[in-house]
Amino acid sequence: MRLWSALIASVLLVGCASYSGSGLKPGEARLEDVQSVMGLPAMRWQNGDGTVQLAYPRGPMGYHTFMVKLGSDGRLQSITNVLEPAGFSQIHPGMAKDEVLRVLGPPNYDATSYFSTRDELVWDWRFCSDFYAASRFQVLFDNTLGTVRSVISQPEGFGRALKSCGR
Repeated sequence: MRLWSALIASVLLVGCASYSGSGLKPGEARLEDVQSVMGLPAMRWQNGDGTVQLAYPRGPMGYHTFMVKLGSDGRLQSITNVLEPAGFSQIHPGMAKDEVLRVLGPPNYDATSYFSTRDELVWDWRFCSDFYAASRFQVLFDNTLGTVRSVISQPEGFGRALKSCGR
């Protein structure tokens, strides 16, 4: 019984470490280390200065998307949860879809909506608010132009019982 308990505990610890990459050390970890801990990224961008950005969404039911930045030397610079007020504040009217993806990573495509009368496409990200409420951040695009029209942030269950989440 103790063996099983120890095995389950170690599997849970490994799962937690791989979720956010918290055990990876900036300046030391390399791409191979990041991928062995966090898995393959959902999106990857190669920047003109030789740096690389990787997106690790933990949805659709999770509350985080981690952006990993690797320097031109291939070493880890940072891991940041972008589904926070600092990430959301970077989204503004006129931004292209690709720019939004670079800031927030991929949305929950299952929750994407299109409103034909407004020619509006809505992308959705789930996040945990500063008040520990399960919430949604939505970006509304002018579908013809492919640019941000506006954004909305609201708790899940708005008007009903609010769901809580842990940060």
